[in-house]
Amino acid sequence: MTAILIAGPTASGKSALALALAAETGGTIVNADALQVYADWRVLTARPSAQDEAQAPHRLYGGVGFREAWSAGHWLRAVTALMAEVETPIFVGGTGLYFLALTEGLAEIPETPPEIRARGDALRREAGRDGLAAILAERDPATLARLDRLNPMRLQRAWEVLETTGRPLSAWQDETPPPLIPPGTGLRLQMAPDTDWLNARIDRRFDAMLAEGALEEARALLPVWDPARPAAYALGARELIAHLRGEMPLEEAAALARTGTRQYAKRQRSWFRSRMRDWRQIDPRALPPLTELLGS
Repeated sequence: MTAILIAGPTASGKSALALALAAETGGTIVNADALQVYADWRVLTARPSAQDEAQAPHRLYGGVGFREAWSAGHWLRAVTALMAEVETPIFVGGTGLYFLALTEGLAEIPETPPEIRARGDALRREAGRDGLAAILAERDPATLARLDRLNPMRLQRAWEVLETTGRPLSAWQDETPPPLIPPGTGLRLQMAPDTDWLNARIDRRFDAMLAEGALEEARALLPVWDPARPAAYALGARELIAHLRGEMPLEEAAALARTGTRQYAKRQRSWFRSRMRDWRQIDPRALPPLTELLGS
């Protein structure tokens, strides 16, 4: 059986479709979400529940600590190893870079030394997204032209590669090895929900997360909280930490988290439409029969 890829914005029903396809095919669900890898965020990242995990094998979920380094390179190396073990992998998530790495390959760039990573974190905090973009516009315009300027982590990564290797990220990307899932292979599905429907689901889901213990997850991380860590970018995390530090009431934190999640989902939808034009679009409100999907 071929690999199955399910990409889409947050709260669009990807995990439910993955479970249904796993039951139909006997496949293994493989995480393709950059934040569901973190052990400390189960509720807040909508990681599959214990009940979900009992229904089908799940891989690459929740095995990384808050302070541990984890990147698309780490993910792709882990996926490369498990592809030899899994007959029908079902990749599901909302991290576009992971799907690009899987289907277009990923440049083998040397690891960033801790001291440069620390300088990059400080630069992002001090200069901000626009400041990082201005630095890259002067030093590495070719890479900047390929990046999402609204994503400060991607901008910081480009700066770190330049500092570490003396070569632009774009030059490394141009030497990318062949992808694990080549063009024309794999069942590629893109969840394409109606905006109003998705926004309502996002709001309901965040309320459910609070009821299920998201605030307690954030409270457990207070002693080690570091806003520069990639794990700190879990949607709603910063707002809940701000509430726990007495900086705003819970109602305000929740409202900001809902708004931020809706804005993030909008960026995801735009990115997927732009970069996954040849993927089959699926309306989660009217899913086609599984047999029809698998036959496509």
